[in-house]
Amino acid sequence: MLLATAACGTTDDAGASGASQSSSTSGEMEGYDLGSVKKDPKIAALLPESVTKDGKFSVGVETTYAPAEFVAKDGKTAIGYDMDLARALAAVFGLKEESVSAPFDSIIPSIGSKFDAGLSGFTVTPERIKAVDFVSYFSTGSTMVVKHGNPQRINPKELCGHSVGVQIGTVQEGSVNDANQQCKAADKPAIRVLAQKLQTDITTAVVTGKADAFYADTPVAGYAVKQTGDQLQTIGGNDDPVPEGIAIKKGDKGTVEAVRQAMQKLMDDGTYGKILEYWGVSVGAIKTAEINPKVA
Repeated sequence: MLLATAACGTTDDAGASGASQSSSTSGEMEGYDLGSVKKDPKIAALLPESVTKDGKFSVGVETTYAPAEFVAKDGKTAIGYDMDLARALAAVFGLKEESVSAPFDSIIPSIGSKFDAGLSGFTVTPERIKAVDFVSYFSTGSTMVVKHGNPQRINPKELCGHSVGVQIGTVQEGSVNDANQQCKAADKPAIRVLAQKLQTDITTAVVTGKADAFYADTPVAGYAVKQTGDQLQTIGGNDDPVPEGIAIKKGDKGTVEAVRQAMQKLMDDGTYGKILEYWGVSVGAIKTAEINPKVA
């Protein structure tokens, strides 16, 4: 029962605001220093007045998906590699980045009204491209996580009869549900799908034995293993890497082109690579930002 789709985003309503761009004295990672990123007037001029009139570049995020986006120890600041990229884009536009926290599955419907863009680990899919335009910026797959030593002998290709945690509204949720249907069709024990709003709750479920495994974006899986010491481990590989994209209102050509050019500028000048390296996710780096990249 190979899980064959990848990457996602999350679902939560924790607070998120402000910009923190250096490591704290406590050792907590707060973000890459973006002081060298300056406004590019030609790129900024591409943005419509609907985006620039308030002086802010507002980004819809879900803040429990470390290391992409999560809340710092201060309980309010959104940090992570997605947030550093959002702030870098805003700097190129000469605008102030504003993180707006929202449940994952509410972000895309709110782009163009509540947010200027959505940057929350969105996998680019044909279905989502019908609703919004995307600018690709990262490539990631999915990875399964189990307790250290894999005491339940989980095989990612055969999950029937096991309990698997996933986040609501993610591609991984769809993958596990599809695998469950295959179990039922083969008259095998069903997968107990534990769908939760928060990735932190899913991670805890595996640590405490309430779930046999969880399935998430590869960077998120790796970060969870790191944060829990030796209590968890990944199994299998990085399933089917696919592009992640910044979501923008469908048909907003000015904003989508401005975001594409700004992201490409950050890629070309090295800022993008340094941000990903800072967060330990360079494996997902891409070289070219594309509008609505082709996906299966």
